[in-house]
Amino acid sequence: MTPDTTSATTHDPAGTTTGERADLLETLATHRYFLRHTVQGLTEEQARQRTTVSELTLGGLVKHVAHTEATWAEFVLRGPSVMAGPDDPEQMARWAEEFRMGPDETLADVLAHYEEVARRTDDLVRSLPDLDASHPLPEAPWFEPGARRSARRAFLHIVAETAQHAGHADILRESLDGQKTMG
Repeated sequence: MTPDTTSATTHDPAGTTTGERADLLETLATHRYFLRHTVQGLTEEQARQRTTVSELTLGGLVKHVAHTEATWAEFVLRGPSVMAGPDDPEQMARWAEEFRMGPDETLADVLAHYEEVARRTDDLVRSLPDLDASHPLPEAPWFEPGARRSARRAFLHIVAETAQHAGHADILRESLDGQKTMG
């Protein structure tokens, strides 16, 4: 299955972005496609259903990926103040809720939000003056003390995060009804 990365999912309708930025946009579009494809045709109940021993659900994964992408894009713009550390219990509780669709949320809402986040990120990839611009990472056990991340590395992290969770989603979907994204 080859995703259509020439469609509006890359948010570059004129096709004017080239080079490294075009590669980032195409790779993001590809992995977003796989994640979105995995949840096609689900009912609201299926989007909320746990299909493994994990707490993960398909709708929750899409919601989490959207939040993570939005956070890293904000990091590119504003630095570490947008990221929560492990010592912020309120922020950590909100992080845990990212993995669940709330009772008033629908899969369509979650996907629409993800599309909006993707559009903003793609605009940032195209318009940021310097992909080498960097910020220090916040203090957290999962970051090396004193480490920095460039915009480029933040965008690559979004790619990795999306691809990893698209794989998780594929496992959840196959456990749910046997459908496979690839194969």
